[in-house]
Amino acid sequence: MSRYLFKFFNNFKIRWKMIVVVLPLVVVPICIVGTVVGWIAYQQAYLGITQTSKDDLDHLAAFTVDLLDAHNQQFLAYQKDKKLATEDELISLTNLAYNMVEAQDNLYRQGEIDLDNAMQAARSAMKRVQVGETGYIYAMTSKGTLAVHIAREGENVYLEKDEDGRHFIRSMCKAATQSDSGTLLKIVYPWRNPELGDKFPRQKMVIYRYFEPWDWIIATGGYLEETYEDPEAELLAFDELKARIKAKRVGQTGYIYCMDLNGNLMIHPEAEGQNIFDAKDSDGTFFIKEMCKQREGWIRYPWQNPGENRPRTKIVRYLYYAPWDWIVAVGSYEEEFYRETNLIKGRILSSLGMISIIVASIAVMLVFLAAKILSEPIRHMTSVIRDIKRGQFHRQMEVASRDELGELAVTFNRMTSHLQRNRELEASLAQQGKMASLGVLSSGVAHEINNPLGVILGYAGYLEKKLDPADPNHHYIHEIKLESKRCKKIVQDLLNYARTPRPEFAETDLNQLLDQIISFAANHTDMHDVQIIKKFDDDLPPLLLDGDQIRQVAINLILNAGAAMSDGGQLTVTTAREEEDAVITFHDTGCGIHEPELERIFEPFYTTKDRGTGLGLPITKQIIEQHHGSIQISSRVGQGTTMTIRLPIERKEF
Repeated sequence: MSRYLFKFFNNFKIRWKMIVVVLPLVVVPICIVGTVVGWIAYQQAYLGITQTSKDDLDHLAAFTVDLLDAHNQQFLAYQKDKKLATEDELISLTNLAYNMVEAQDNLYRQGEIDLDNAMQAARSAMKRVQVGETGYIYAMTSKGTLAVHIAREGENVYLEKDEDGRHFIRSMCKAATQSDSGTLLKIVYPWRNPELGDKFPRQKMVIYRYFEPWDWIIATGGYLEETYEDPEAELLAFDELKARIKAKRVGQTGYIYCMDLNGNLMIHPEAEGQNIFDAKDSDGTFFIKEMCKQREGWIRYPWQNPGENRPRTKIVRYLYYAPWDWIVAVGSYEEEFYRETNLIKGRILSSLGMISIIVASIAVMLVFLAAKILSEPIRHMTSVIRDIKRGQFHRQMEVASRDELGELAVTFNRMTSHLQRNRELEASLAQQGKMASLGVLSSGVAHEINNPLGVILGYAGYLEKKLDPADPNHHYIHEIKLESKRCKKIVQDLLNYARTPRPEFAETDLNQLLDQIISFAANHTDMHDVQIIKKFDDDLPPLLLDGDQIRQVAINLILNAGAAMSDGGQLTVTTAREEEDAVITFHDTGCGIHEPELERIFEPFYTTKDRGTGLGLPITKQIIEQHHGSIQISSRVGQGTTMTIRLPIERKEF
């Protein structure tokens, strides 16, 4: 019967064979497991209470944090409104003092009183005004001398600094004298007054105007916290917040509490105000210290209340509220929501054990059948491949089906028929090997030249250091050194041209690669007066190319363009997609190249530079052709040159 079964499967694709074989392997266990699990779920429907209860703890903790944040945001907005009201009050007092000084000045100008009496009257009136608890009105000259002050009248405070080290008096004087007459100005700065018992700096706001006839800067200042804080209102709102949090219950006996990082209970149904930082659970673990250290997470610990016979496991979800540096914790006894889990644990384990045995038995039988169906054709293919390996190219695989294995057999038979034909190509490859030997020979010659050049360069450098720059021979030694370096570069370029390595293709973001190359090449001395413009196509897909070789190509073309623009110019690097090719263009505004020179520009050792080797562009062309691309040049004398590189987006095997 198995023979007829295999024959039936022969004309099926492998995926259909796998479906026929694997489908029972999947469906049968699912049916069995679904039936058993459904029966268990029907009996124990409330199994999901476990996760639901944990979610409740998490949600309550997040809800409490939201309550604290809402309370905090409400008072921040309240303080902001009070701050605006404080600013309006300081503006009104400054205007009042300004008008009073102006009235005294008018009396003086009308001849009713002299200037000293007018100023003294203004001083007395201004000193009687108090702003908040410690604020006051004062006046000073544009040089920083206090003309009116409750304690330091007559002192020069021009160079005084605030707690941040800023010369705030100097800033006020400059701003006042440079402003229009009567313009209201404002400054806020940190200030600590030891006479008032300040241990820390407090923010102080000053509103001031400049009265030019007397050279007085009239200012009203006060501490912000003295004007917009309302402790009674804040305390009342905080008590309401605590009452809401304490009223929330978690399960039967759980509750919500808040503490700072030192273990002080800020909100608690029973122990508010106590410090529990050193509290231990029934195992002697400092669980509160662990919570303060971690700040956020879950914690389980045994806890025994007074009057209980044994400790019970408690689970707590706690979150960190950064604005107040508090930890918000929601706890409940684990047994309250794990009771059902413990009851059905044994039943589930026994059921899963039976299911595993049944499913494993069925799976073994189905996999055995699948292995037999798939392994027979593969065993035959293995036998044929071994014969081909021994040189029996006449052997052919039997094509007994139309599935993927049948297609593989047909393809393999074609391959063996091509092997004989490929032997005819060996003679051609041998000839190419001879040409490669010539390249190796040229590399060896270049290598032998490179060694004495290194010796010459070394001695030239040694003599150059020994000779005084004023010595006439120093110039000749320097020229020998430069020319030796040039010869060494020519030899190195010859080596690169003779043994350009095969590219190692990898998926590369061409735009990103060119961006890195441009950033590097822009620091070259030839590019100092050259502006580089990038116009990259963002839709260009990644290409299969050798990043190091393309980097060599791009740097060579960019530096060639820079050398052609010795007096400065513009180089535009563009990428674009044209049909199945990625196109890179390098367009410069340099001197250009004459038409006869364009025909020989890619010939080895041909160069238009005074000190060039003539191998840069040939190597560039060689690299591009190894990438199955092309490079073209167009140029106009006096207008510039454009180098165009085309690379295939989808690399084909040649």
